[in-house]
Amino acid sequence: MKNQFENHHYNKALQPYASRLRKEMTKAEACLWKYILRARQLKGYSFKRQRPVMKYIANFMCKKLMLIIEVDGITHHSEEALKKDDIREKELESAGFTVLRFDDGQILNNISNVHAFLSDWIDQKMKQL
Repeated sequence: MKNQFENHHYNKALQPYASRLRKEMTKAEACLWKYILRARQLKGYSFKRQRPVMKYIANFMCKKLMLIIEVDGITHHSEEALKKDDIREKELESAGFTVLRFDDGQILNNISNVHAFLSDWIDQKMKQL
């Protein structure tokens, strides 16, 4: 039987919620998925969308890179939400993931910069290996 690390901390109990979120992606999430992450468009890496990880649902996750990409909409701007995001990020990082965050505006207004940032991040990660 696989341990949690081998399965990238997959949480089967959250699957129904993740499935619903995949069907109800925000405009920014849909753009990021369609133009950058879907079908190995980003340097050949496979990403999963709305992936249950630990006690969270990551917007996008690449197992091979141990990378989680979060898209922050308007609901992420309150002080309470920022605290929760910080806790979530620290827990995911303690499990070995890198968490990169983009807000809706970055994706919707300048997706080419988001693409360039992600490409550069992957290049830097590969140099470290």
